[in-house]
Amino acid sequence: MKKRILVAPLNWGLGHATRCIPIIKALNKKGFEPIIASDGAALSLLRKEFPKFSTIELPSYNVTYAKKGKYFKLKMLKDSPKLIQAIKDEKKAVKSIVKTYNISGIISDNRLGVYNKNVPCAFMTHQLNVLSGKTTWLSTKLHEKFIKRFDVCWVPDAKGEVNLSGKLGRSKNVELSTVYLGPISRFTKKHAETSIDLLVLLSGPEPQRTMLEEKLLQDIKNYDGSIVFVKGKPAKDESVITQGNLTIYNFMTSELLEDTINKSKLVLSRSGYTTIMDLAKLEKRAFFIPTPGQTEQEYLAKRLKKQGFVPSCDQDSFNIKMLDKVSQYKGLKSFNTKIDYNKLFSLF
Repeated sequence: MKKRILVAPLNWGLGHATRCIPIIKALNKKGFEPIIASDGAALSLLRKEFPKFSTIELPSYNVTYAKKGKYFKLKMLKDSPKLIQAIKDEKKAVKSIVKTYNISGIISDNRLGVYNKNVPCAFMTHQLNVLSGKTTWLSTKLHEKFIKRFDVCWVPDAKGEVNLSGKLGRSKNVELSTVYLGPISRFTKKHAETSIDLLVLLSGPEPQRTMLEEKLLQDIKNYDGSIVFVKGKPAKDESVITQGNLTIYNFMTSELLEDTINKSKLVLSRSGYTTIMDLAKLEKRAFFIPTPGQTEQEYLAKRLKKQGFVPSCDQDSFNIKMLDKVSQYKGLKSFNTKIDYNKLFSLF
């Protein structure tokens, strides 16, 4: 019988789920049986991608962002009891899942309670340093405390000085068993005729996702050129609306999204790390609007802007004319890394 591996991405935007897609495909190809576990939009997305695989709903962290970025940390602090309880609940759920499904190994993408002492467990994250302003040292230490419960930490980035995550993916803690995978993406670069002038990609927790959606739908009315607008909302009704030069999708499967990005001249999106890895793989020009108050995205956007790769600005300041700045930047480049999955999955 095939060894069953539990793959559990965090439901915090869609990035954690989408970067698990190549991992799940590799597990299947290498003779394992992936069992997928998550909640909310992340679970909906993976069910659409892998309809034949078993899926399990985990307890939701149910964390939302503040409407104003300056209240981000306060909102996180307020939600922390709810988060701690969710971690306890998912740890209890995983204990039952391991026994019921005869699980041989666990891959958790930032789900802090998805581990079990009776099977080998890998934790995947690009945040060895959890940036939170003056409290970065504390948030990092707390994160490390959870990571140490796993057998190994997989970092989806290059190990050397040339990397995508900067100081996020670097740790001075020698006690962490860390493996650098190189940037991972579900996409492949293809030579396609550019037929879309602007692709808008949305994702992330509410209410900030909806706030940006409403703002951009107004702003792009003044844009000359063809636009594809992807809301990032997996739903049963995958309707497509066309209004003049604008085509709106609730959601796209990986195959359609890969084709659409390859055909796009410019991408406008959040500066989430998975989005950055995907756009780097496809060598795209982009403009980033980091989620207000999310220190990680703000750091990544500022870093890439300073390095001359991608322009960015805060959400309140954005206007459509700023996209003209993109031509002054180099755009993202591919690392062309290849993961040795035989070595990686030898853990199991």
